[in-house]
Amino acid sequence: MMERSHIHRRGFLRATCCQGLGLTGLLGASGAWAQSIDAQKASQAPWQSLLTSRFDRPPIDTDEGGLWAMMDREEARLRRSSQVVRDSRLQDYLRDMVCRLVGDHCPDIRVHIVRTPFFNATMAPNGMMQIWSGLLLRVDNEAQLAAVIGHEIGHYLERHSLERLRDMKSRAAFGQFIGMFGAVGALAQLGVLAGAFAFSREHETRADVLGMQLLKRAGYRAQEAAQVWDNLLGELQIRGGTDVGQRSPMMATHPPVATRRDDLLKLAGDDTGETRAETLAQMLAPHRLDWIHDEIRRGQHEESLVLFGRMVKTRPSDAQAWYGRGEIYRQRGQDMDLPLALKDLQQAVQLPDAPAVTHRSLGLIHKQQAQKPEALASFEKYLQLAPQAPDSALVRSYITELQS
Repeated sequence: MMERSHIHRRGFLRATCCQGLGLTGLLGASGAWAQSIDAQKASQAPWQSLLTSRFDRPPIDTDEGGLWAMMDREEARLRRSSQVVRDSRLQDYLRDMVCRLVGDHCPDIRVHIVRTPFFNATMAPNGMMQIWSGLLLRVDNEAQLAAVIGHEIGHYLERHSLERLRDMKSRAAFGQFIGMFGAVGALAQLGVLAGAFAFSREHETRADVLGMQLLKRAGYRAQEAAQVWDNLLGELQIRGGTDVGQRSPMMATHPPVATRRDDLLKLAGDDTGETRAETLAQMLAPHRLDWIHDEIRRGQHEESLVLFGRMVKTRPSDAQAWYGRGEIYRQRGQDMDLPLALKDLQQAVQLPDAPAVTHRSLGLIHKQQAQKPEALASFEKYLQLAPQAPDSALVRSYITELQS
């Protein structure tokens, strides 16, 4: 049930991640940025000490102890969820990346990969970290992923969740706050709670600054944090316009920041660290096509076209990205979409490792246009490459129909 339903909840979070989670590191308000750059220089010793001061488990009868216990229960639920990606190799790789950022806290962090097609990462106070597949699909390299994760670690190291919890007055608010961190709770609650439970402007600024310091310390190219913002903003603006910060639910708590890229670049400075793009691509390869299909099923065609368009521009040999964009055009079906779909899908099949489903999509277009020989050839190629495909019986019925 969860596996099917999480993709279709368009009303919740347009591109998700509206709390002080992964996205908020990229969407902080502009008022504190001038002070944050000075704070970066002034806080060298304190942030370094944070990395070597592991947290003891708090007593259960304290605010923090109660919060930890609730997060432990949420984590137990998460481990049983069908949305968790159970790939030990990828999980170990991501945990190693997190450990490069988090210092001596590494033994206390558990990384969970959650399959849901939205841009997000979360960090709970008990060390439970979620990284969502929509984020993994969107980052161009490991440095960009580390920029988002580093911001979350900043909140964790400075215990901002506990401070936020203590600001809340009612039991209802407390319960909703707890629900933000579980996989089920996040999917149900985040969009509704966007304005109510965002971290403070000061928290966001501190987490941005600390995250940037962690990024540099781990040897990553810090300018990639600005590129994450650019990429995501490009998706959101296609529907929300230049004032997306005023109209998008995802940015409801964060005013638009026209100079955001420049601000992040100022924090990054003249950095020449690693990006590790190929390493990340190799690790994500077994899952990437599934996540592309999740993105297609998300139903936000205009945003997806921006995403896949950026992918093919960055790497023209990316057959999966050409397929993704072509399939979006085919499914959207507006004026001139079919010729665009045909062009992209034909480009995909000319490349090595084109997904087998590319031929099925081509067959559907040719069938729709009454091009029987081309449709037959495409459908037969699809079955040749994927004879056990779940829709193989349906495709065989198309072939029978075309041959009659």
